[in-house]
Amino acid sequence: MDKRIEGFSKFTKAEKIEWISHTHFNDPAKAKSKLSSYWNTNSDIQNIHDEFIENTLTNFYLPLGVAPNFLINGETFTLPMVIEESSVVAAAGNAAKFWQQRGGFHAEVLNTFKVGQVHFMYKGNPDLLHSFFKKNKAQLLYATDDLSKKMKARGGGIQSIELVDKSLLIPNYYQLHLRFKTADAMGANFINSCLESIALKLEQLAKQELESVKNGNGIEVVMSILSNYVPECLVRASVQCPVSDFVPQKGWTGEAFAKKMVQAVEIAKQEPYRAVTHNKGIMNGVDAVVVATGNDFRAVEAGVHAYASKEGHYTSLSNAYVKNNLFCMEVTLPLALGTVGGLTRLHPMVQWSLELLGNPNAETLMKIIAVAGLAQNFAALRSLVTSGIQKGHMKMHLFNILNQMGATDLQKAEAIVYFKEHNVSVKAVGQFLQKTSL
Repeated sequence: MDKRIEGFSKFTKAEKIEWISHTHFNDPAKAKSKLSSYWNTNSDIQNIHDEFIENTLTNFYLPLGVAPNFLINGETFTLPMVIEESSVVAAAGNAAKFWQQRGGFHAEVLNTFKVGQVHFMYKGNPDLLHSFFKKNKAQLLYATDDLSKKMKARGGGIQSIELVDKSLLIPNYYQLHLRFKTADAMGANFINSCLESIALKLEQLAKQELESVKNGNGIEVVMSILSNYVPECLVRASVQCPVSDFVPQKGWTGEAFAKKMVQAVEIAKQEPYRAVTHNKGIMNGVDAVVVATGNDFRAVEAGVHAYASKEGHYTSLSNAYVKNNLFCMEVTLPLALGTVGGLTRLHPMVQWSLELLGNPNAETLMKIIAVAGLAQNFAALRSLVTSGIQKGHMKMHLFNILNQMGATDLQKAEAIVYFKEHNVSVKAVGQFLQKTSL
């Protein structure tokens, strides 16, 4: 069967589903039924979801859970977490409960600068270009005045602009490097609009004052785009407690446990294979709250992992040490977030999540999300250096295995009791269900 299609985007939703189901599935009726089973019963809400992206056929649900007892800078929060991975929410909640009794988490925003760049090529005299930029800098910024008016009123706007010579990396390559503050908006649309206005003005002025591109000495803009690398939009979260607060496990003292935690972080600092998984654990907590609050988790992930490589090698985002018999742990993350714009006023569960958090501003949300990452990191390392990661993880994964195997409600109840004393595995659960079905 020919699976090529012309004009698919012009089809109605029903026509798209009809074509997809009959072209790609052996049982078209079943395929259509699966899609419609995930539609929202409220047609207005479904219409909102349909318009988030192109060619929408249905929704793809992920569970939204909550982790209570997060004491952050003296205020208690319950965190919304959207994630499909077992044990993440439970681990976050356990870490929150542990630190709630020990002063809670401290978090501070270090800065909130975001970056955008106009990338262009210029083959002429570099000194002439620098003089041109210095002369026209004010005009370039003035080109964004209409766009910046409201943002400036909220305390944001363009904070700086500089000409950067990158011609040693790529012949004739230069850029305008701009730093922005975007208040409570993530600011992508604002930043990109400003950059495009500046790029247009740059080319107009260059045609008047520099030799033309045709002559080989003018300015040719390649692109104008924000960067998701935000090393000056930073938040730090930290915890500390006496090492004696750690309950001895496997016969260890609190001091021995704290030492092992520090060693685990040190390994992640030095060993990239471990650092990637170590940081993935941090992002389990970060991404879960980022998604719940309608922010761009792909942008956050890209920026965070670039930051983890800022010294020339990939390393741990967190740090742990013992000083004066205090165990200290902290994480520093670049987080460009928003609490206005985007999905925040459209997605019903994003609105719910933000209200759950007390409708925070962007800086408060940065603190909350950094804390979620630190809590997840602490919980994962605590499991790794004691019982191992699989014991707790597989306990939480038990329900997934039971559902996959079609267990009844009675079998699920019996399995919960049984596996409190036995290791969870697919084989063990299968054997248990065979016995209980006899």
